[in-house]
Amino acid sequence: MKFSVLASGSTGNAIYVATDRVSVLIDVGITGKQAEAALQTIGVKPEELTAILVTHEHVDHIKGVGVMARRYGLPIYANAKTWNELDGQIGTIKEEQRKLFAVGEKRELEDLGIESFGISHDAAEPMGFCFYQGNKKLSVATDLGYVSEKIKETIRGADAYIFESNHDVELLRMSQYPWSIKRRILSDVGHLSNESAGEALTECLRGGAERVYLAHLSKENNMIDLARLTVKNILEEQGLTVGDDVHLRDTYPDRPTKLEVL
Repeated sequence: MKFSVLASGSTGNAIYVATDRVSVLIDVGITGKQAEAALQTIGVKPEELTAILVTHEHVDHIKGVGVMARRYGLPIYANAKTWNELDGQIGTIKEEQRKLFAVGEKRELEDLGIESFGISHDAAEPMGFCFYQGNKKLSVATDLGYVSEKIKETIRGADAYIFESNHDVELLRMSQYPWSIKRRILSDVGHLSNESAGEALTECLRGGAERVYLAHLSKENNMIDLARLTVKNILEEQGLTVGDDVHLRDTYPDRPTKLEVL
């Protein structure tokens, strides 16, 4: 299994996951042209894509979903409540391309196992995903206000994590955002802070040299170095050595991460 975070942040999110037989996009919150360029950067032809999975209906996750689905004839997998919100936002999608993927469902696309799980966010029915191939596991959890015990249990034991580290609480409090937006971000249906990300990860990591990609960083209320340092300090307080027991990786709003092979 291989993967790349094609784009991550408040301006748009997309992830590529593939095996030798199947390749999927998790969200396309960037334009179709940007998605094609990001794929080409990591050596992937868009024509080789198999499907699109949608976590939820916010625009920074679906901006290019319709374009990519129509251009390459891709099926779109989402749960029923999310489909209700997608209709009218992503243009006309052929009936045969509209696929249901319920929260908590497990299924296989060729040799790629996929498990969805519910997350806490202010969307219709948002989901995260775990991917399996052989004895390898990738867990993807972004856009969540808090990490429940059920989520920790589901994502635990992965070889790699794409995990939200959205904001620094103090930067957010001092920002120019209206209080209503600050309250939403800080709520249980908002986004994870750097501190909350680090604390949740300490309960999921086993110290087996896992790779953790810090994702969905806020442009206004976070910095890559600050997110990495905060999470690193929390992990090391719990006895995990960053660079040995766990490897922290950056993600970017405007370019893909290196194609990672598990």
